[in-house]
Amino acid sequence: MTLTKYECSDCMQKFLKELPKCEHHLHLEGTLEPDLLFKLAKRNNITLPPTFPPTIEQCKTRYDNFSDLQDFLDHYYIGMSVLVTEQDFYDLAMAYFTKATADGCLHSEVFFDPQGHLERGISLDVVVSGLSHACEDARTSFGTTNKLIMCLLRHLPSEDGLKVIESADKYYQDGIIHGLGLDSSEKPFPPELFEECYALLRSKFPEVALTAHAGEEGDYTFVENSLDKLKVTRIDHGVNSKHSESLMKRLSEEQIMLSLCPLSNVKLQVVQDVGHLPIDLFLERGVPFSINSDDPAYFGGYILDNYVAVHTRFGFNLEQWKQISLNGINGSWCDEGRKQELRMLVDKVCSKYVDVL
Repeated sequence: MTLTKYECSDCMQKFLKELPKCEHHLHLEGTLEPDLLFKLAKRNNITLPPTFPPTIEQCKTRYDNFSDLQDFLDHYYIGMSVLVTEQDFYDLAMAYFTKATADGCLHSEVFFDPQGHLERGISLDVVVSGLSHACEDARTSFGTTNKLIMCLLRHLPSEDGLKVIESADKYYQDGIIHGLGLDSSEKPFPPELFEECYALLRSKFPEVALTAHAGEEGDYTFVENSLDKLKVTRIDHGVNSKHSESLMKRLSEEQIMLSLCPLSNVKLQVVQDVGHLPIDLFLERGVPFSINSDDPAYFGGYILDNYVAVHTRFGFNLEQWKQISLNGINGSWCDEGRKQELRMLVDKVCSKYVDVL
C-alpha cells in the first residue's frame, strides 16, 4: 500500500496546537515517564527486577521495540509498581495534565487501573485520593475539566471486577469516579465475560458513563458485543469496525464515538503506519471519533503528537479538523455548558486560521 505523506507546516502545527482538544483514551499509569519512574522507585525504596531496563535511556530504547500488546503490558505492570503513596499518584496525574494543557487539551477523561494497585496492597482510597486531587488542582491551575474513569483488567476474573465495583460505590455516589471501562489484553477475554460487572454498576448508578476497549486486537464483533452486552456508549479503539458495513452504519447513526489512538496502534503493531488506519473512512462515513494518546510515555507521543501524525498521513483541511474537534467535544461526558464553551473556542480558532490554511 503506497502512502501519501503531507507536510505539517508551521502554520498547521500552530493551528493544531490551538485547536481545542478532548482526550478520551488516556491511561494515567501509561503516562509514567522514565524519569518519574526512577524518581519514584528511589523515593519508595523499590528495587526493579533485573530484567527491567536500568537507565532512562535504556527504558526509552525498550519502549521503541514492543513486539505486541502483551510485551508492552508486561513492561507496563512492572513500571506501575513504583506507584505507592497518594503523592505518587498525584505527581503522576499532574505531570500528565501539565503536558496535555500545553498541547491544547482542555478536557480529559482519564483511565486508571485500580486492580493493578490493589493486588500490590495499595488501597483504592490512596489511588483515588491522589488522582482526584490532581484533577481538582488541574482545574484550578489550568482551567481544564477532567473526569476519572475506572477500568477493569480483563485478564483478571470478572468476580474480582465485581468486588472492585462494590468497593468504589462511594466514589461513584460522590461523582469522583465518573465512568467504567475495560482494558488490558483484549483477544482472549471477550466483553461478554464482564456483562455482570457492567450490569451491577448500571443497577446502582443508571446514568453512569460506560466504555470498553474493543476492536483493536479483537475483530468487529468485540465492538458489537460491547455495545449489546455491556451497553457501552463509547468504544475505545474500535479500528476493526471498518470490517463491518452494518456496524459502521450503526456507529454513525447512533453517534457512538470511537477513541482512536494512532501512535499506539503503530507501536503495538496493529498497523505498520498511521496512514493504514481507517481514519479517513470513518470521517467519510460519519463515524465519530477522537484522537488520543493511550499510553504516551510508552508510545512516544502525547495528544498533539498524534494530531500531527494524523495530519502527515491524511492532510485534512481546516473544516475536516474542525469536525474532528467537534466530534470529540460532542462525544465527551462533560455537561452541555462546558461543551458549548469548547465549541465556541473551536469556532474562534478556526476563524483565526481560515484565511491562512
